Amino acid sequence: MARQLDEQIAGRFPVGQRLRVLDVGMGGGAQALRLARAGHQVTGVEQDATLISAARAELAGEPEGIRERVRLVQSDGRDTGVHFLPGSFDVVLCHGVLMHIEEPDPMLAGLARMLAPGGLLSLLVCNGDALAMRPGLSGDWSAALSAFDATAHLPHPRVTSDDGGSPVRPGGDVRADRLSDLTATLAGIGAPLHAWYGVRVFTDTAADGAGVPADVEALLAVEERAGKADPYRSVAALLHLCGVRG
Repeated sequence: MARQLDEQIAGRFPVGQRLRVLDVGMGGGAQALRLARAGHQVTGVEQDATLISAARAELAGEPEGIRERVRLVQSDGRDTGVHFLPGSFDVVLCHGVLMHIEEPDPMLAGLARMLAPGGLLSLLVCNGDALAMRPGLSGDWSAALSAFDATAHLPHPRVTSDDGGSPVRPGGDVRADRLSDLTATLAGIGAPLHAWYGVRVFTDTAADGAGVPADVEALLAVEERAGKADPYRSVAALLHLCGVRG
């Protein structure tokens, strides 16, 4: 997902431009810190006290030049309008958050308002069009059958709040989104879909808790290739959608 995001940033902004980034639901701050290390000014929003404490601890270990580029705000991602002015950011991230929100459209509209013209909105969501893949490939036919018409599914340890190592927030089922629905929503809020990718096309079938393999670079190369190619990306566990503010 990080490689996909970097591809979109490189395609939209001049090389070397220091971007204003808002990371909503940043979890432990994996993406926020990564982008700050790349030279961008990052504001991270997280409501979970444990996660934002973890992000602060990670930030404390960074050099001063990186620390001063990061601002952390403990708040609900639906309250961005309380803290920030419209058009304040070039890039807005919302990764692994919509799956925890019953009605995401108002939040998405608020995030779009945070973007400057031409700004990039990056969403990571559970893929509602592929909920039967994992149980089907594991031979759980009953679960696969019920998944075809499902809109929610149980989280498992490898769905993370920032897809960078922070666990999902607890609370039972998480929601899944369909590509067609989000495409319509993004068009309606003035940030139409510009590109989309699959995330965890093949690796979602790995056993929970499996270690990182020795050939991880080959694994990432395969996932990166599959994540941008049909038909593979359509059956990924997660979808990475990138909208652009008109």
